[in-house]
Amino acid sequence: MIGRFICVIGLCLASLATPAWAADDTYADELIMQARAKRLGERVEWLQLLHYEPYSWRLGRRSLADDPRFFNAPNGKVDPVAELDATLRAFFSDRPETDKEQNPQCAFIARYHWLRQELGFDPARLPPQRCARFEQWRERLNPGVLTLIFPAAYLNNPASLYGHTLLRIDAKDQDDRTRLLSYAINYAAATDETSGIVFAARGLFGGYPGLFAIAPYYIKVTEYNDLENRDIWEYELNFTEAEIDRLLMHVWELGPIRFDYYFFDENCSYHLLSLFEVARPGLRLTEQFKAWAIPADTVRAVVQEQGLLRRVTYRPARSTTIRTWQERMPNANVELARALAGGELEPAAPAVQALPEAERARILELAFEYLEYQRLASARPGVEPSLETSRRLRALLVARAAVGAPSPPPVPTPAVRPDEGHGSARIGIGVGRSDGARFTELRLRPAYHDIYDPEEGYNRGAQIEFFNLALRQTEDQEGIRLERLDLIDITSLSPRDDFFKPRSWNVAASVVRQRFADGSRPLVFRVGGGAGAAYEPIPGTLLYGTIDTAFDVGSNYDAGYAVGIGPALGALIDIGPRARLGLYGRALRYGWGDDHDAREMKLVQTYNPSRQMQWRIELGRAREFDHAWNSATLFWNLYF
Repeated sequence: MIGRFICVIGLCLASLATPAWAADDTYADELIMQARAKRLGERVEWLQLLHYEPYSWRLGRRSLADDPRFFNAPNGKVDPVAELDATLRAFFSDRPETDKEQNPQCAFIARYHWLRQELGFDPARLPPQRCARFEQWRERLNPGVLTLIFPAAYLNNPASLYGHTLLRIDAKDQDDRTRLLSYAINYAAATDETSGIVFAARGLFGGYPGLFAIAPYYIKVTEYNDLENRDIWEYELNFTEAEIDRLLMHVWELGPIRFDYYFFDENCSYHLLSLFEVARPGLRLTEQFKAWAIPADTVRAVVQEQGLLRRVTYRPARSTTIRTWQERMPNANVELARALAGGELEPAAPAVQALPEAERARILELAFEYLEYQRLASARPGVEPSLETSRRLRALLVARAAVGAPSPPPVPTPAVRPDEGHGSARIGIGVGRSDGARFTELRLRPAYHDIYDPEEGYNRGAQIEFFNLALRQTEDQEGIRLERLDLIDITSLSPRDDFFKPRSWNVAASVVRQRFADGSRPLVFRVGGGAGAAYEPIPGTLLYGTIDTAFDVGSNYDAGYAVGIGPALGALIDIGPRARLGLYGRALRYGWGDDHDAREMKLVQTYNPSRQMQWRIELGRAREFDHAWNSATLFWNLYF
């Protein structure tokens, strides 16, 4: 009798020592059976929450998340059903929330709420945990509206060569005057890399970790508008309160999670689209971008989604504002503003005071904006601006406050938004003649824009092309041959003026056909670049010049390689709203390796019947290894 009593007491004590969730394994089994009966592991909502995508080369799925903390099952990355089973079991944990650790119901809060909705959790058998940290975070955000942000392309930041997207969370009590106080969700590669070529090369193969982060929006505006001279487009979206909550719960899950960053497909824009799909599971945005995701194209996909866009707002960069005000002023007034900003004149100078109030106000505002731009551009963390700069800024503000004239009119919104420009992919079909032989050529380009493409919605003078392929069939040969493959081709032609002195530059890496002295045209690898300057003497005419270098590698060279250097000159002339004329010439002296000269001249005439279609005529003359030849081509380009 005594022994039986001791046994009962022991069983009671053992039950008290067992974790609460372990005591209800039967309920976990019941939920798993229900989930399997409903096939929740195959539902689109679950697949999107875990970022599962089909393999491109075999059957099955895998999650794009590359952090083991994102999964509860050992094989959760590749097995959605196993991950759902393990997630349900994890929800029975009684682990308390601390400042360093969360209960699984909170760490995977979006999954918890969806599964609770689908399975109807019994709170007596699966007690809900309070997620204080998430609740405080959400309360601080006070979300009311989501806005997709598109800062235009910035060629001097390798991570933003063709633009960037992020997501702003507008609070319920904010209006257009207080949007800068909102928070923004950003996904980007975690790197300090400053070389565009190195970033693109490593980014092609997932060489950087990609992380989600949230920061005050005014910090991003300062970075994009003021420091990088990037116009910002804000696309306010039409999500419901429940959809916004679902998205934010998922962002909470993604906070510490690493994704391998891929420059072309799994980039900032692609992963933002996946957030929209979690918010509204009926969306199929990421399916449109299997091979690459260009930010402007992803914005276009969002805009084209029925009922998703509310309105669009344009936020010009400080440099855009300065240039616009500069164009509206006589040259003499621009020079006065520059002198005021540079400290060569004081606001009380007779040359300034003698002007009418309206002109004086505009000069003082232009001077202040330019001086503030210089201060921000040269600012370093922890270093205060010089006393002289602060004094001049204050003097300009005081002088402007004393003038009663109104401020200059705002910068007009461009007629064409980035999402309304031509598609970044292009196919071209052309016929022509080169060195006396007729040919047909097919050109394919996945991304993104060249200086002769329709310009609306893109930056003037900016060219970014990847994997531009040309295949040619010539009458004197059998079969189709590779004519050239541009792995990367970037050109930045930024005009200089009284206020801005940017450097123009180019860099390219290609496989091209090179004509040798014996008449052969084998493929050679060529990498090159150059630097120089560009000017816009009159609107619509851009003149530029660079000193270029080229490094060629090929077995047909006597030394196996050739290195050249020389000048290049060019002009882009708009001859109407739909037509452009381009002139280009370059002379390289190859003095290292295989000794020879290379000369080329080119004339390009374009006509755009629409933004998605172009006719292009190319006329050229070239000379290499003492052999000269002419070429002429007519191309029809289609953008998509």
